[in-house]
Amino acid sequence: MTAQSAAAAARATVYGYPRQGQNRELKKAVEGYWKGRVGADALRTTAEGLRRSNWRQLSDAGIHEVPSGDFSHYDHVLDTSVMVGAVPERHRAAVDADALDGYFAMARGTQDVAPLEMTKWFDTNYHYLVPELGPDTVFTADPAKQVSEFKEALALGLTARPVLVGPLTYLLLAKPAPGVAADFEPLTLLDRLLPVYAEILADLRAAGAEWVQLDEPSLVQDRTPAELNAAARAYRDLGGETDRPKLLVASYFGRLGDALPVLAKAPIDGLALDLTGSAAGNLDALASVGGLPGKRLVAGVVDGRNIWINDYEKSLATLGTLLGLADRVDVAASCSLLHVPLDATAERDIDPEISRWLAFARQKTEEIAVLARGLGQGTYAITAELITNRAALASRAGSALTRDPAVRARTAAVTDADARRSQPYTERTTAQRARLGLPPLPTTTIGSFPQTDELRTARADLRGGRIDTAGYEERIKEEIREVLSFQEKAGLDVLVHGEPERNDMVQYFAEQLTGYVATNHGWVQSYGTRYVRPPVLAGDIYRPEPMTVRWTSYAQSLTDHPVKGMLTGPVTMLAWSFVRDDQPLADTARQVALALRDEVNDLEAAGTSVIQVDEPALRETLPPRSADHADYLAWATESFRLTTGGVRPDTQIHTHMCYAEFGDIVQAIDDLDADVISLEAARSHMQVARELAAHGYPREAGPGVYDIHSPRVPSTEEATALLLKGLEAIPAERLWVNPDCGLKTRGWPETRASLENMVAAAREIRSRPAADGS
Repeated sequence: MTAQSAAAAARATVYGYPRQGQNRELKKAVEGYWKGRVGADALRTTAEGLRRSNWRQLSDAGIHEVPSGDFSHYDHVLDTSVMVGAVPERHRAAVDADALDGYFAMARGTQDVAPLEMTKWFDTNYHYLVPELGPDTVFTADPAKQVSEFKEALALGLTARPVLVGPLTYLLLAKPAPGVAADFEPLTLLDRLLPVYAEILADLRAAGAEWVQLDEPSLVQDRTPAELNAAARAYRDLGGETDRPKLLVASYFGRLGDALPVLAKAPIDGLALDLTGSAAGNLDALASVGGLPGKRLVAGVVDGRNIWINDYEKSLATLGTLLGLADRVDVAASCSLLHVPLDATAERDIDPEISRWLAFARQKTEEIAVLARGLGQGTYAITAELITNRAALASRAGSALTRDPAVRARTAAVTDADARRSQPYTERTTAQRARLGLPPLPTTTIGSFPQTDELRTARADLRGGRIDTAGYEERIKEEIREVLSFQEKAGLDVLVHGEPERNDMVQYFAEQLTGYVATNHGWVQSYGTRYVRPPVLAGDIYRPEPMTVRWTSYAQSLTDHPVKGMLTGPVTMLAWSFVRDDQPLADTARQVALALRDEVNDLEAAGTSVIQVDEPALRETLPPRSADHADYLAWATESFRLTTGGVRPDTQIHTHMCYAEFGDIVQAIDDLDADVISLEAARSHMQVARELAAHGYPREAGPGVYDIHSPRVPSTEEATALLLKGLEAIPAERLWVNPDCGLKTRGWPETRASLENMVAAAREIRSRPAADGS
């Protein structure tokens, strides 16, 4: 095919789309089902309606080929486990009794059965359920969901492409099941899994699917020769099947590297490449391997991870270069649009100047359609769109909203000494223990307590003018008093005020910092039914006034126990926002760190003795390729130390991380120089404690003993058993006792019981002779 015919054949497509609906209808239906207020049929009807709405929106925007099967009640990796029959034995009875209840049992657990482990989906804030596999795993095909959803799209008269998690990525994301040797490699099951995929592909072909998309984002990470050989074997076998649809292998979140020639040579029919940001190097790499002659190339030139408008001229130049490298060049976003909000036009309160710079999922589909039209028909066909786009880009580049000379001068004046505590940890810890007087195995929580309906109603009433500020603040004070009273009665040692005034751990601060823009409807799925509204980081950052001092000081006035000051760290403030793309991330991180440093210093001046700066996104934001790790970790750890480096030696600095794989960043955790770190560990059975010990981590740590993402209440015996595992890795004088994460999403009855059991476990172990660490 010539370059001209490849251009003329250009089509618009996407890999996936937000699931929740305009008003988070899916969340409401699923949670209603859990509470018994919504029946299974009603839940399925809601889900089907959302799928149909999504497909119609895509078609109306000009998307020629819509994805099917990307919709999920909870998580697409969990859906894949169901599709290939990889149901853990402990959940088998629940799944056999009722497929839907069993599905949610795997996701959330029950009082009697623990859920699957949950962790971050590559370097995003989306969480997936980790497959549990072992040498005895038997895979069986269950294509019902994929086939039925494909047929739904077909019935609407649409061209649809089923989307599956690819077999390599599925196995590379998996972990050994409980009781299986830790060195078991799930990838050894590939030959057992491939026939199941072949069967599913054949069923989709029989249902009418011309193309099927197999997502392989794991291939943008560093892969060993053995893993690359497995990829070659997998797609040789699947591509060699005669009774199959055409195969589009999709990569995203980075450069394919050594996997690119493997896939280029494989007998597949198409390849999807991320061509945004650091992944733009895929363009030169594709040319160096001779392109994709005889194959389809889906070019991800619209950023699916961020919310800034596309640069049409730049994207068209990239697309033009790709012509001649493949038989057919189609236009897409860089990844599924799951990671951005639904519709920017719903935001009525954002400055109009900033609004014209924004593109959420619906706007991105329109951009993709415009680019496909420009590629296929020539730029004259999109003249008006090019003029509007050029003006919006110029508006942003020249806007005074994006630059503050005072902030930039302060940032430029930072020295290495600013990011260092005045004394080493070995000296600080003596001063801190003398000041705090805590027992062995001190107990605490991560920060937030349940956000009740009453609290949400109070915030809504304040926004709606139904109560005044004084009435709202009295409600917050009442909640703080109740939270502190419970913690004292339960026997916790270091207390928190519970954060009743906070809507979200990032948004709350973003609303008080200049340079950030908050949305009203910008919901993005984090996990299951948990949705967040990432703020937009549009300009230079500073803190006009204290953000947390008032409520922390009020809480401290009510108790003799130390009350932690609670802040969100600079890396997480970036990672869980839509960050500006017009300057290096390191520069933005330093600005945020200086704003937070002012807050830390004000908390200390107000008498706060323990200050926690949460960085759950430190591992999440680690680039896919190891060659990029050192630079990222250097500025990320520096920004944390810049935030905390100005306090006295006897002020104890905590940090918190959760739901990610921490083993490969333990040195970076050490480099933060926090006095205490709390980490999620319950679902992973204290794995992180062993990783800290193997590294020789010298500071205090609290690996979690209470999984807060499950409604089940862990018994005292369970918490005790986890603490004993923790003590095998961390000596008692450095071990803290805490939940995995904040308690915002839990209900009060389960929270009370779980924390009481946690404290009882700590007391039981303290009573043992070795509890003093001897």
